[in-house]
Amino acid sequence: MTQFINRKEDIVAEAVDGMIATSGGRLARLDGYPHIRVVLRSDWDKSKVALVSGGGSGHEPAHAGFVGKGMLTAAVCGDIFASPSMDAVLAGILAVTGPEGCLLIVKNYTGDRLNFGLAAERARAFGLKVSMVVVDDDIALPDLPQARGVAGTLFVHKIAGALAESGADLDTVKAAAERVIAGTRSIGMSLDTCTVPGMPKDLRIQSGKAELGLGIHGEAGVEQVDYTDARTAMQMVAERLSAHMSPGTPHVALLNNLGGTSVLEMQILAYELAHSPIGERLGHLIGPAAMMTSLEMRGFSVSVYPATPDDIVALTAQTPLAAWPGLSALGKVTVVDLPDGLRPIRPVPSDHPPTRAFLTRCCEVFIEAEDDLNALDARAGDGDTGSTVAGAARALIAAMDRLPLADHTQLCRAIGLELSQTMGGSSGVLLAIFFAATGDAASSGLSQREAFKAGLSRMQEIGGAQMGDRTMIDALLPALEKLPEGLPEAARAARDGANRTAQMTRANAGRSAYINSEQLKGHIDPGAEAVARLFERLSA
Repeated sequence: MTQFINRKEDIVAEAVDGMIATSGGRLARLDGYPHIRVVLRSDWDKSKVALVSGGGSGHEPAHAGFVGKGMLTAAVCGDIFASPSMDAVLAGILAVTGPEGCLLIVKNYTGDRLNFGLAAERARAFGLKVSMVVVDDDIALPDLPQARGVAGTLFVHKIAGALAESGADLDTVKAAAERVIAGTRSIGMSLDTCTVPGMPKDLRIQSGKAELGLGIHGEAGVEQVDYTDARTAMQMVAERLSAHMSPGTPHVALLNNLGGTSVLEMQILAYELAHSPIGERLGHLIGPAAMMTSLEMRGFSVSVYPATPDDIVALTAQTPLAAWPGLSALGKVTVVDLPDGLRPIRPVPSDHPPTRAFLTRCCEVFIEAEDDLNALDARAGDGDTGSTVAGAARALIAAMDRLPLADHTQLCRAIGLELSQTMGGSSGVLLAIFFAATGDAASSGLSQREAFKAGLSRMQEIGGAQMGDRTMIDALLPALEKLPEGLPEAARAARDGANRTAQMTRANAGRSAYINSEQLKGHIDPGAEAVARLFERLSA
């Protein structure tokens, strides 16, 4: 996979310097590049307990992103997924440790334990007070003698950091860190593996699968499971965490993006976490945010901790770090009534079986065409035309019992109202205008065909599209012109119009107007294709 890097040997050094350069003077680094890469607070005066953490790079913003007031004093950065050297760790300890001492917060990996442990011994030989705690929060591999340290480490950074910032002594800070470690449990899930710069990607997770309990260095998880949706994914994670949570005890959850999951997906996962089997036991949430990543791994992890009231105070204590997302109370979704004038006045529902069957059939056409229309739109847009149209069709089917099916004039207006609320994008607005104007025209006594043409004219007037502009108009207008001759003729006209859009190398309206001619040529406009398919199915 192509990445925005220069030489792979320079990745960590350049990334560290980029972060320091944009820190507003809050951060500095020790000399000794490229072998010693230590990020430290530029305002540090050694008057309090220092907190030092670190490990392999590739987990950004951890660990250097959490260096600052109220969290870490220094972070020691190794190569990608590789422990920093003992000399680098020792340099960090010596640079920040004063009379109050230093606490090393280490994730439970052999290289980190050895290098940080040996550096601590060397620092003690210099007469410094140095203690070390090892985070082992991962529950993915229950038979592993030494559990891995993963995103739950952030609980330790924040709670110990707040205590140290308040002036607590080393023994107090260490005891708090050990208590947090003892209570924290984490597990992750991913749809894909990470890509280490300069290395081939591991393709072990096949389409339709997710890996549960994989490590933050790309280590294989405990099992591969069938992936269906966000809900079942979060339920699997929650069920495993539930066995490690004390009943009746409120917990704080940390929802971590492993690097490649979109913000939209993370918000959905937050919703599912709140509604999961452990949701009622969660009082607060940290995130969702990328805190301890695995390069661009498309996954997430959840960490839980039974925080005390004092811990909540520490987790909410002020810190200037943008990488720390803060702590939020989990509550119910607040719903505010629509302002006066925007709550729709709905017509009186009425049933008419032939109309119900006809509308349902129209909706089914669009639902069946969802994937094909998305594929067409992906060539000239953002690939969502099928989903947009199918979503509106499903909503219309669901609303059928609320519609005035026996009054076709009011029905057009009601369909326009439903589409304005349920169909996104410009298509939803334009079709809402089309049906509302059609209903208005029908109420004035125009025939069905003339009413549809009036609706189309209003849609063109507001939307600006004309014949030849490579939009749904190219299929809809010819179809309406031929409608008096019967549905088969209208269907042929719609198909001919849709096919002509494939030869149009310039779009004058719609999203395709932003696409170059080479991408448009040979591909039918998805809106026109939707219209053609509708008329073809209705005439069959």
